[in-house]
Amino acid sequence: MKRFIEGEARTQVTLLPECLDDYVAEENPVRVVDVFVDELDLGALGFEGVAPATTGRPAYHPAVLLKIYIYGYLNRIQSSRRLEREAERNVELMWLTGRLAPDFKTIADFRKDNGKAIRNVCRQFVVLCRNLNLFSQSIIAIDGSKFKAVNNRDRNFTQGKVKARMQQIEQSIDRYLAAMDSADRATPEVAEAKAERLKEKVETLKQQMQKLKAIEAQLRESPDQQISLTDPDSRSMATSGRGTGTVGYNVQTAVDDKHHLIIAHEVTNVGNDRAQLSNMANQAREEAGVETLMVVADRGYYKGTEIVACEQAGIATFVPKPLTSSSKAEGRFGKQDFIYVAASDEYRCPAGQSLIRRFSSVEDGMLLHCYWCSVCQACSMKKQCTTGKERRVKRWEQESVLDAMQLRLEHDPGKMKVRRQTVEHPFGTLKYWMGATHFLTKTLPRVSTEMSLHVLAYNLKRMMSIFGIQGLLEVIKA
Repeated sequence: MKRFIEGEARTQVTLLPECLDDYVAEENPVRVVDVFVDELDLGALGFEGVAPATTGRPAYHPAVLLKIYIYGYLNRIQSSRRLEREAERNVELMWLTGRLAPDFKTIADFRKDNGKAIRNVCRQFVVLCRNLNLFSQSIIAIDGSKFKAVNNRDRNFTQGKVKARMQQIEQSIDRYLAAMDSADRATPEVAEAKAERLKEKVETLKQQMQKLKAIEAQLRESPDQQISLTDPDSRSMATSGRGTGTVGYNVQTAVDDKHHLIIAHEVTNVGNDRAQLSNMANQAREEAGVETLMVVADRGYYKGTEIVACEQAGIATFVPKPLTSSSKAEGRFGKQDFIYVAASDEYRCPAGQSLIRRFSSVEDGMLLHCYWCSVCQACSMKKQCTTGKERRVKRWEQESVLDAMQLRLEHDPGKMKVRRQTVEHPFGTLKYWMGATHFLTKTLPRVSTEMSLHVLAYNLKRMMSIFGIQGLLEVIKA
C-alpha cells in the first residue's frame, strides 16, 4: 500500500523506552491525579487501612485505589470491572499505580467501605479552590436535577400503581375465565389443551395478585407511601416532560458563576426542591468561606420560610415567584394586583378601595393577617375580583422579606439568565459523562459517594482548564 502512512510489523523487535515515565507526557492529566492524592492526609480524611496491619496478607494502600477511582471518573470509567481491565492494559494507569492491578472486588469494596472519606476528598478539593480565592466575589446558582437509580420503574410501587396493577390483573383474570368458557364449546382435544394453558395463566396472575397485596400492606407502613425493591432509597420523581418520571435521586448543586465550579452538592430522595434552598445556600456559604452571599435559583425553590431563613443568615436570594393563583387563571385579579401600603398596614385594590386588617390566624405554623373591604358588594369591578361576598387578601407576617426579594429581582432580571448559564451546564456535563445509564450503586449513602466522585472529576477538569496542567500541579504542591 504505497503513499499511505505505514505501521511497523508486529514481529519487529523494538527498543522500547527505558522507563514507564517516558510514556506519560508532562501535560498529561494523570500527573494531576497523582500529585493531588499524594498531597492528601488520607488518615485525617478517614480512610481505612492507611496504617498497615501487622499480620495477614499485605493490602493495597488507599492512595492507590483512590487514584484508580479518580482516574476512572475523569475518563468516564465508573465500573469496578472495567477499572480492573484498564489497570492491566492502560499505560496511564500502570504509571499511576506502579503497575498494580487490584481485582474488581477490591476496587468496589474500597468505594463501599470509604464513602465518607471519599466525600471528604471532594470537599478538600473545594477547600483548595477556596484558598486560591476562586469564590471570593461569586454569585452562587442553586439547582436540582433527577438522576436515574439502579431501580427499574416496574420495581417501584405507590398506592396508585398497585391499585392500577390490581385492576389490570382482575380484568385479565375475567378475560381468561371467559375464554375458558368459550373453549368448552370446542372439540374435546382443543378444549383440554386450551383450558390447561389458560388455567396456568390464571394461576400466575393470582400469584401476582398475592404479591401485590403484600406490597400494599408494606406501603401502608412506609412513611412516604412508596417502595422500591432494587434500591430501597430511590424514589419515583416527576421530570419536566408531561406525564413522565424516573425512579432515582434528586441531586442538588451550588455552582459559582465565575468559574462554574461546584462548591457544594447533596443527593436527596425528595422529588421537589422547595425545602432545599436554605440548606444548599448555607453549605455554599460555609464552603466558600464568606459571611454574606448572593444566591439565585429557579421558581421551584420558592418557599417563604426558606427565603426568610436565608435572609436571617445574611444570604441575599433571587427566586422568582411561581404563578399559581387560581383567581388569575380564571381571569380575575390576582394577589399581585393588590398593592400593600406599609405605612397604614392596608392593601389598595384595583378599584382604589382600602382593604384593612380584620383578624389574624395561624396556618401551617405561619401567622397570617387577613384584609378585606366592606364595600365590595357595590363595586363595579366585583365580577373581575371575587365570586364571594368580599375579596379577602392574606399576608404573612414575614412577607416584607419576600417583597424585598421581588423588588431586587425586578431591578435585576438578568440574574435568571446568570442562573441558567451557570448551574445547568454542570448537570449536562455530568449526565453526558454518565451516559444513558444510571448510578451504579444502591442506597443513599453509596449513591452520595458516587456523586462525590463525579463532582470531584468535574472540578478537577475545570481547574485543569483554568490553570493548565503545569499551573495546577504548582498550586497543589504549594
